[in-house]
Amino acid sequence: MSTQKENIFMDIRKYRFKTKPYEHQLVALERSWDKEEFAYFLEMGVGKSKILIDNIAILYDKGLINGTLIIAPKGVYGNWESQELPTHLPSHIQHKKVLWTASTSKAKDKEYQSLFESTYDLHILIMNVEALSTPKGYLFAKKFLNCHKALIAVDESTTIKSNKATRTKNVIALGSFSKYRRILTGSPVTKSPLDLYTQCKFLNENLLGFSSYLTFQNRYAHMVRKLFGGKHVWIVQNYQRLDELAEIIKPFSYRILKEDCLDLPDKIYMKRNVELTDEQERAYSTMKAAAIAMFEGKIAKAPHVLTQLMRLHQITCGHLKTEDGQIMDLKSNRIKELLKILDETEGKVIIWANYIHDIEKIVKEISNVKDENGNLLYGSDSIVTYYGATESDKRQEYINKFQDPNSKVRFFVGNPQTGGYGITLTAANTVIYYSNGYDLEKRLQSEDRAHRIGQKKAVTYIDLIVEKTVDEKIVKALRKKIDIASQIMGEELKDWI
Repeated sequence: MSTQKENIFMDIRKYRFKTKPYEHQLVALERSWDKEEFAYFLEMGVGKSKILIDNIAILYDKGLINGTLIIAPKGVYGNWESQELPTHLPSHIQHKKVLWTASTSKAKDKEYQSLFESTYDLHILIMNVEALSTPKGYLFAKKFLNCHKALIAVDESTTIKSNKATRTKNVIALGSFSKYRRILTGSPVTKSPLDLYTQCKFLNENLLGFSSYLTFQNRYAHMVRKLFGGKHVWIVQNYQRLDELAEIIKPFSYRILKEDCLDLPDKIYMKRNVELTDEQERAYSTMKAAAIAMFEGKIAKAPHVLTQLMRLHQITCGHLKTEDGQIMDLKSNRIKELLKILDETEGKVIIWANYIHDIEKIVKEISNVKDENGNLLYGSDSIVTYYGATESDKRQEYINKFQDPNSKVRFFVGNPQTGGYGITLTAANTVIYYSNGYDLEKRLQSEDRAHRIGQKKAVTYIDLIVEKTVDEKIVKALRKKIDIASQIMGEELKDWI
């Protein structure tokens, strides 16, 4: 090995990290930190966000960048500001970070202007990828990049896999205004190897060696002409030369799965933010005001409080049970966020939901997801359920199918009240809480269905959360192992709802 490579190796390992990196994170940094373009193809839960932040910090300390644009989907981009950067960005780095929002105000405009001040600080702009479908978002990002020596990173880069989407074209165009470019995703090929084309084009249009998507497609996919709805369309019959493609991307990428990381913790917790729709906002505000009025000046009893919290929680999940027992559906983004996570996740998945209505909705939506050619992506035979309505004599059969690595069953959907005890679901190392209940014991027991003897990988737990609602407070309380009922009595009630 050359002396230069040895020095780089030593420099990385001696860097003043804020949080100690795992071995696989150090290896990723050693391979990538000074590269102009690089892809972190790391499975969800192995810490790719920290790797990027450490990479940014090293480049800044070396004087190679003074600005960073981080692009991520709506459900996760806020985490970069509130969790990832505060946790991992080294304390010695003076910085200004701004989260892009659709709304504007004098205070927000002042924040934006701070990004263009001529200082020695590291300037960080965090944008949701959806904003880059708009001229306003694209022009602001371009202005930011033009003012700095910058690194631009796309988190969950499969969001730019469509070569025809406006946001894909704009993100690719923005890449040319930065010296360093990174993409991060756990599943670079969510539906087909062809998804790689635009992600790699953002990094550098010459990396794959193809001048157009069509030539790339013809090289790695066998296309056939089919008649659909009276029209002839070209669809993929099968893929080819995938070993060749794997070799092409190897020099500028690093791929690792949880099973490869012997140093990972046993349990990894993550959250995905969900925004309320206008309809949910109105319903939540009305119900909250009514709840506060009900308990104003009174001694709150736990059953009454929990009933009101349940109604507020149902609204955040996308439905509401009326006084006469009818369930009213509310337009919600929650199911969309769940489907995005499934799109990004490999392997089998457990999905827990607190309400029967949610379970039935989840099963229906997953069963009907279609690919770009109109074919069912998962289908009803990919799902088993485990809740009150699941027939007793079918329950063990469903567990066996889920546990069978050769079975088509990929998703286990249930509620912790029924499925959270006594069963083994170690075929999955990803557990999604679509919604949570108020019972700490049920949460802990349901977590351990995947995390028990027989599990050979770290398990990732993902909570879908609507921030600044009772939804968020329930999850925080469960994480802290707090008795929820004791936290919502008396004077603290208003803070909760």
